Amino acid sequence: MTPLEKIPKAELHRHLELCLRPDTIWELAPRFGIALKSQTEFQDRFMILEPMKDLGTVLNKFMDTQKLLATPEILERVAFEACEDVYRNENVRIVEFRYAPTFIQQGHDMTFEEIHEAIVRGCRKAEESYPIAVGLICIIQRILPVIDAERVTDFAIANKDTFCGLDIADNEEGFDSKPFAPFFLKAKQAGLGITIHSGEAPHPKAPSWVMDAIEVLGAQRIGHGVQIYRDENVMKVVRDRKIPLELCPTSNWLTNAIPDLKQHPLKKLFDFGVMTTINTDDPGIFNTNMNREYRVCRDMMGMSEADLEKCAQFAAENSFLPLAKRQKVWPTKLAQ
Repeated sequence: MTPLEKIPKAELHRHLELCLRPDTIWELAPRFGIALKSQTEFQDRFMILEPMKDLGTVLNKFMDTQKLLATPEILERVAFEACEDVYRNENVRIVEFRYAPTFIQQGHDMTFEEIHEAIVRGCRKAEESYPIAVGLICIIQRILPVIDAERVTDFAIANKDTFCGLDIADNEEGFDSKPFAPFFLKAKQAGLGITIHSGEAPHPKAPSWVMDAIEVLGAQRIGHGVQIYRDENVMKVVRDRKIPLELCPTSNWLTNAIPDLKQHPLKKLFDFGVMTTINTDDPGIFNTNMNREYRVCRDMMGMSEADLEKCAQFAAENSFLPLAKRQKVWPTKLAQ
């Protein structure tokens, strides 16, 4: 049996803003008026280790980390360290980081261009140092006005040589995604991949929201999509159209998307024929990594080593990065 740490992995759903190393947070926090006097205080401010009330409560807790993302130098460092960590500690060969320029910019004196150039520098430095393929996905925040979404979309398209996809994120409940459809059509026509955060929270309408993401926004992948297990017809659509799910087990438990890791439907979806991929979502704040996620899938959901390797292959083959770039770092043949 291959140790889980040795399995080559690909990850499609990891938010760069929540990838900070604990040591980096300890170093930066005092510069921004956050005095950390103990490990307990650090955990209270920067970690989510037990299930919280709901997704909205979790999203609000991200703001302390956001305060630290204040300069291009910090962003370049965070991007490099995130890439280095996934390769050296988790054996990830292909990774797509996503970030929202509007989220990082909030309260900081940086343009979208300065933010992105710094992140790209960090990622390129990592690719020069390690055999890893790194992609960046630009995020629209659905909680912001539509005019902001247009600005973010145009920015992503203008930088499509360094962005591989466009996403929409934040709390789905109360924020209809359909008005954003024209932006995703425009982005897809420009050559960007489309992934949509949908079907994450345990809402009765969650499966129908996933259908909207596919039918109206043109999703090629679904960020989370965990709740489709509640509707077999939606499961069939996702399976038959070969739309991968970017599933994040620990995150789903900590946000109360699922009540217990043993009840996570990842294996049910996998056995049904859905292309399931395994991801960390926000590893810094959730104290997780890809090795832990694989261990959860094996020990708590009953997935075999072959199942996990197949999920990794799904992710590698459905990355938005160019095939030639992925194949250089992936140990097995990737489908066209």
